[in-house]
Amino acid sequence: MPTPRENTGPAPRLTFPRRLRLQHAREFKAVRDAKLRKSSGPISLSLRPNGLDHPRLGLSISRAVGGAVRRNALKRAIREAFRLTWRSWPTADGASFDMVVSSRAHEPLTLDQYAEILGSLVASALREAGRRDGRRASDGAGG
Repeated sequence: MPTPRENTGPAPRLTFPRRLRLQHAREFKAVRDAKLRKSSGPISLSLRPNGLDHPRLGLSISRAVGGAVRRNALKRAIREAFRLTWRSWPTADGASFDMVVSSRAHEPLTLDQYAEILGSLVASALREAGRRDGRRASDGAGG
């Protein structure tokens, strides 16, 4: 058993680099066009497989949520929840996904609550994607 001073390997850097972000309107549109959406409380998630080894996050927070200060605070909280938890999320057959998070107006939640909501939405969306793929495979095999 390692002692507290022993290094068991480098800890993963918990940063939010560009490779983890959706940056172009065409990327947001592709995720929305995939039509795989889940909602929980004030948060809605659109998901699409991306073929990469890591998920990418896009945020779409409307003015209905509030002024710029409130919208930016919400975006920071969701980004932080994503940054801290994405490594523990399940993947779809080893592949990862692009996701667009949107929100309705609500009272601010804690970081842990946002992380829990995102994790449950991702798991639910991946189960739905698996069911859809299973239906497509069985539809194609029968004809």
